[in-house]
Amino acid sequence: MIENEAILTYEPGGQQICMTRVFNAPRELVFKAFTDAALIVEWLGPRTLTMKLDTFEPRSGGNWRYIHLDSQGNEYAFRGVYHEVTAPERIIQTFEFEGLPEKGHVILETAKFEELEGGKTKLVMESVFQSVADRDGMLHSGMEQGMQDSYERLAELLDRIK
Repeated sequence: MIENEAILTYEPGGQQICMTRVFNAPRELVFKAFTDAALIVEWLGPRTLTMKLDTFEPRSGGNWRYIHLDSQGNEYAFRGVYHEVTAPERIIQTFEFEGLPEKGHVILETAKFEELEGGKTKLVMESVFQSVADRDGMLHSGMEQGMQDSYERLAELLDRIK
């Protein structure tokens, strides 16, 4: 695996997307970047958007909701529920984009934080969609570029704070 490059994998006709990336930072710090309100707003989402947290309770049973804003003032809201937060190993949560005309397109996401030699961390993020159409819609929405941008921003943040 090439460091600083997120690898996206999915099977044709499947309902899953798996993303893997290695970060040059200890597992505890990468996990903290996912669960600290002051840090997550610095990296989650494309560079062209700003983020504000509406609700952020990174604990088992907690809720989250954030809004991305573009330069024209358009808002894009997302929400979910944390099903499990086990530091510094795993986060299981739901994810839903509020802007869809039909509600209920909820994704189940599992983030696993694997400690590697040399103070590095491998992040494996698996997203399970309710249908192939939902998964394919996400793939065609530009999510891969947004994901790459987010994880580049995360790597930059981790370099600054470690």
